[in-house]
Amino acid sequence: MHRPAVPALSATDPEIARLVEAEARRQFEKIRLIASENYVSQAVLEATGTVLTNKYSEGYPGRRYYEGQQVVDPVEALAVDRAKSLFGVDHANVQPYSGSPANLAVYLAFLEPGDTVMGMALPSGGHLTHGWSVSATGKWFRSVQYGVRKETGRVDLDEARDLALRERPKVIFCGGTAIPRTIDFPAFAAIAEEVGAVLVADIAHIAGLIAGGAHPSPVGHAQVITTTTHKTLRGPRGAMILSDADHAKAVDKAVFPGLQGGPHNHTTAAIAVALGEAAAPSFRTYAHDVVANARALAAALAQRGFDLVSGGTDNHLILVDLTGKAIAGKPAAKALDRAGIEANYNTVPFDPRKPFDPSGLRLGTAAITTRGLGPDQMPQLAAWIDAAVQAAGDEPLLDRIAAEVAELMAGYPMPGWA
Repeated sequence: MHRPAVPALSATDPEIARLVEAEARRQFEKIRLIASENYVSQAVLEATGTVLTNKYSEGYPGRRYYEGQQVVDPVEALAVDRAKSLFGVDHANVQPYSGSPANLAVYLAFLEPGDTVMGMALPSGGHLTHGWSVSATGKWFRSVQYGVRKETGRVDLDEARDLALRERPKVIFCGGTAIPRTIDFPAFAAIAEEVGAVLVADIAHIAGLIAGGAHPSPVGHAQVITTTTHKTLRGPRGAMILSDADHAKAVDKAVFPGLQGGPHNHTTAAIAVALGEAAAPSFRTYAHDVVANARALAAALAQRGFDLVSGGTDNHLILVDLTGKAIAGKPAAKALDRAGIEANYNTVPFDPRKPFDPSGLRLGTAAITTRGLGPDQMPQLAAWIDAAVQAAGDEPLLDRIAAEVAELMAGYPMPGWA
């Protein structure tokens, strides 16, 4: 059953309670490979369900617009202090509701409508809020986009520098949502310095790896850092903006009152808990295990003939190009889901297919690492992925794989389920 237990919910709204229970069981029984997902600890789950959700707290600690902040202020101060300590930054704002609002705050802080921003193109692995055309950031600002080299699948830094020198953006984003390789923060910093731009490192996917020492840090290279608090950081659904002292005031003013009202205090508490957990020695082991699992899974998939963008991975994320497999990403993802393996279809660089029916799959190893799986299980996982992709439409076979998956996962405990 779901942990913590939900007896009041079951009595008041049994329909929602049933769905919560069903989701907990689903998460327990499946191999979850969505790169933006993870399992939070029991402590984080409990923090998100506290009476802190009852309190409204516009402003910042010591400077609120509502009374009764004697408890909330220390909660937020703890989260801020832990973020600053964990990442080694001058300033942290823990109030953004999610990653996209955090990035929007960057625009409000450092740009005027129509100013030029440079980010990684969405089909190359960037994020919608880095200036892509369908996002408000691409509609309200002049956006220029860099990509990856076709022959390597890696960021083309020469192109990025040439583009920056030509277009003179005021803000440059590095990082993204489907980048399987190490981000070269010093190289981006050199480009930003050359053109006088603010460098923003979006580390939403790799924040936990950075905290655990499994990926280089952008601190000292990027003046501003945005991140979600879930994904590899293994916290609640929230976000943070980290910065040096010179950019702190603009960041805070953009978050509140620029974009938001009161922060979600229960989420702030859960962020503080997750940051405390990330400071423990065991978290460093977890972060390195995430990368070891990703590399082992990538190698096993490559041995089975899967084409991996950039040839492999340096982090938690694997981007699979199915162009040579005679199946698109969407039907492959649906077949995998039926087989008990949760992934998402994804655009790959230079994709000949449309974004809603792309050629790729995006896989991530953070959640399965939290559950306790290791490199020894990755060949079996690759075999199931291979079989499911080939068996798309063969529901009895997919169901048999799902049963095998559930049998495996029954041996690995899950926070939130007993």
